[in-house]
Amino acid sequence: MIQQVDFTKHKFSKDTLIHLYKSMLKPRLIEEKMLILLRQGKISKWFSGIGQEAISVGVTAALLKDEYILPMHRNLGVFTTREIPLYRLFSQWQGKANGFTKGRDRSFHFGTQEYNIVGMISHLGPQLGIADGIALANKIKKNNQVCVVFTGDGGTSEGDFHEALNVASVWSLPVLFCVENNGYGLSTPTSEQFNCENIADKGIGYGMESHIIDGNNIVEVYGKVSELAESVRENPRPILLEFKTFRMRGHEEASGTKYVSQDLLDTWAVKDPLENFQAYLRAENILTEQDEVRFKEDIVHEINEHLQMAYDEPTITVDLKTELNDVFKDFEPETINPSTETKKIRLVDAISDGLRQSMEQHDDLIIMGQDVAEYGGVFKITDGFLEQFGKDRVRNTPICESAIVSAAYGLSINGMKAVMEMQFSDFASTGFNPIVNLLAKSHYRWGQPADVVVRMPCGAGVGAGPFHSQTNEAWFTKTPGLKVVYPAFPVDAKGLLASAINDPNPVLFFEHKALYRSIYQEVPENYYTLPIGKSATLKEGNDVTIITYGAGVHWALETLDKNSEISADLIDLRTLQPLDVDAIYSSVRKTGKAIVLQEDSLFGGIASEISALITENCFNELDAAVKRVGSIETPIPFQKELENQYLAKHQFETILKELLTF
Repeated sequence: MIQQVDFTKHKFSKDTLIHLYKSMLKPRLIEEKMLILLRQGKISKWFSGIGQEAISVGVTAALLKDEYILPMHRNLGVFTTREIPLYRLFSQWQGKANGFTKGRDRSFHFGTQEYNIVGMISHLGPQLGIADGIALANKIKKNNQVCVVFTGDGGTSEGDFHEALNVASVWSLPVLFCVENNGYGLSTPTSEQFNCENIADKGIGYGMESHIIDGNNIVEVYGKVSELAESVRENPRPILLEFKTFRMRGHEEASGTKYVSQDLLDTWAVKDPLENFQAYLRAENILTEQDEVRFKEDIVHEINEHLQMAYDEPTITVDLKTELNDVFKDFEPETINPSTETKKIRLVDAISDGLRQSMEQHDDLIIMGQDVAEYGGVFKITDGFLEQFGKDRVRNTPICESAIVSAAYGLSINGMKAVMEMQFSDFASTGFNPIVNLLAKSHYRWGQPADVVVRMPCGAGVGAGPFHSQTNEAWFTKTPGLKVVYPAFPVDAKGLLASAINDPNPVLFFEHKALYRSIYQEVPENYYTLPIGKSATLKEGNDVTIITYGAGVHWALETLDKNSEISADLIDLRTLQPLDVDAIYSSVRKTGKAIVLQEDSLFGGIASEISALITENCFNELDAAVKRVGSIETPIPFQKELENQYLAKHQFETILKELLTF
């Protein structure tokens, strides 16, 4: 073949060149085998990276083995260059136990701490923010390591791309953002994706160094990335790399390439990175025909041997207990009892104390959020933290919830803890994807805990209107893999926050804004914990069980104080996920009547689930239908009288009395 790629500009040894050649040959031969198996119906799906091997191999070879790399669909060369045993890859693709996800995810949707690889999810953008978090941990640890993350030209259109690059630039994070510009996002050409000449040009807007690299030239990829990685280790900063290449096959095999002109396919076919490099090595007498044949025979033998190992592996035994237990990382919390020394403080102060004492307990705990540093947060919960803990650990963020949730997850991957403050819980909508698809699914998918607490200031009653007043816990209680904590009192808030931070699983910690400065309590001064998943019975009675949480607890207490004749069990749930069903069932079986109060609008909320659980499990003991009380089915209005009409508080007493007279 005529060499269409110039490989002459290098100073690498013969051994290095041969190693790069063999490293590209291996994923190519695996892919060719996979395409055969696909046609035979032995695998169900394949995302081909044929024609792009030089990027995966060159970038990975330029890194140290303990540096994290975050690949995408077409980066088989990352996994093979990191020398993952092939039978484990084949087991992964067949859904066998020797894979990395226990059959729970397919293809390259997996990570492995053993090889410092973090796999992608189908929502491409969050991968970039994860790299920010890993790189932030590297920078804080001062370990002089770089992190590399891949995306495609299509992925650069996502908001997460902007958020992640902006954060990396503002924080000078040691990340190499590698964009494989292969011409198409599925079938959409780059001309319909962005209106700049090169993706690398986008680096200008972030004040970021950027480079364009011939993605089909293995020596250019390896040489340039090696040089830049060494520079970034010494001088931490992000760099945007655009690799010009082409996808010779469909987005995945079923999609085909009919949307690509034959002329374009022919143009890139002669630039094949493996065939051109092979021709160069032969022309330079670095690779003999005998070597070429031997290398191919050895790799083909390895492929066939490891395929057989995967075929011979039994299918996964379906076990319900295993599936349920793997949603969360098993964790035995340490119980630290509250002291007898107390001080009367507000809910907001208790949260601040709990957070401060947790920062003192955990040197690897990082706080991130908008305005949390010098300003102390909009509710002043982190006031003074910057002076005590420093800018590395108390970090103002740009307004980019998605990237910061992803970065918090990246910190966890790299062995640190994170508390991220949503300025208002309403804003979790712009960070929803990484919460429900990264944090929630991480341990179940590949055994990686997401050691992240997201603080969620929430709730109405302060005249903040539709975008700052939601109590949106039901968005998350539906999602397996998330714990949801919602305290109503200062003592509970402090102890539960400490427990949430200790827990290696993701926790959404709801804090009601209207209670911040209105609820006082004698709170133990020491660092203590309270159990997640345990409710508190605040009053005991025989006529009815009242089940509520957050501001609803105080509404119920007011109602009972006004109506001393009502004999009620009052259960403050404190935790919504996991839910203390034993306490609920025990009380309802005693009283025979139940009413569930929530601040959220009624339909689809936690009250509906609790009502269903009671009906299914306590039906024979019920003397009346379970009642639910929630706010009206509108967004939350700003004006005081309208807000009062909205809130469930003003319906509760009437519905409770109706239930008691049934």
